[in-house]
Amino acid sequence: MATTYTISDLAKEFDLTTRAMRFYEDMGLLQPEREGPGGRNRVYSARDRTRLKLTLRAKRLGLSLTEAKEIIDSYDSPRDTAPQLKKFLAILADHRKKLEDQLVDLQANLDEIRTHEKEARVLLLKAEKLK
Repeated sequence: MATTYTISDLAKEFDLTTRAMRFYEDMGLLQPEREGPGGRNRVYSARDRTRLKLTLRAKRLGLSLTEAKEIIDSYDSPRDTAPQLKKFLAILADHRKKLEDQLVDLQANLDEIRTHEKEARVLLLKAEKLK
């Protein structure tokens, strides 16, 4: 029999709230089976667990959930991994470029802050000498 998980099992394992789990389901990242009266109980498969793990890994990399879904969904297609890897590389390259651009902006901001700090220190020294 295949291993299954409840929403509480996975939420606890990955330190998430059940609300976050339901959000990932709404985004199409997870697709649990439904059991019980009215299908109220979610039953997650090993595949769902893996998809959740990959989703959280993508989030740590700073990818959007949409990007994560694109990558993860590509692995549901036929076993030819070349298209999957090309897609993954394209998304990573785009994300890296965005981060590099942000880094340039941050460096410029830090340089400006250093300049203002230096100017303020000089002005402070002059003000203290006039006392």
